[in-house]
Amino acid sequence: MAESFKDYLQAAAQTINQAAQDPLAQAMEKAIALCCGALDQNQPLLVCGNGGSAADAMHFSAELVARFLKDRKGLPCICLASNPAMLTAWANDVDFETVFARQVEAFGQSGGVLIALSTSGKSKNIIRAAQQAKAMGLGVIALTGAGGGDLAALADVLLQAPSTHTPLIQQVHLCFYHYLCARIEERYAA
Repeated sequence: MAESFKDYLQAAAQTINQAAQDPLAQAMEKAIALCCGALDQNQPLLVCGNGGSAADAMHFSAELVARFLKDRKGLPCICLASNPAMLTAWANDVDFETVFARQVEAFGQSGGVLIALSTSGKSKNIIRAAQQAKAMGLGVIALTGAGGGDLAALADVLLQAPSTHTPLIQQVHLCFYHYLCARIEERYAA
């Protein structure tokens, strides 16, 4: 039998509350500093994820390119999951495992930042993107679930939701990137 709606919301609230208690504040401040440092150098933030995390990557990117809460200039943030022609061409002609790494190679520059979303931390194409970013001198911010998976070892900043249940992880990730957007925007708002 499925849990009740109330139980589900209580589990979500408990996971978010646990994230607030975990030592994530320092990691979040480091993530904000990395993002602002890249933007100060006119380096784009590159964001990638698969499935629901791809949708989150698009959401995050849209908030920074358009606006979150305040009027300000558009900020360069590229969602690597938002170009279906590139994704399908590369996946068909080469492979899916390097579909994000190829775009990091194309758009990334030393001093830039890759924000990699993977609830498990084990997505091969996300790991390959992080490896490419590291090789090119980009900072890597990883949003994962508990433990961080293989992605944790590649991250300069690990923002891990305290759960292994994908929907709960994604709900915490929404809080993570909304907070990132608010703090980044605060710096660049008129």
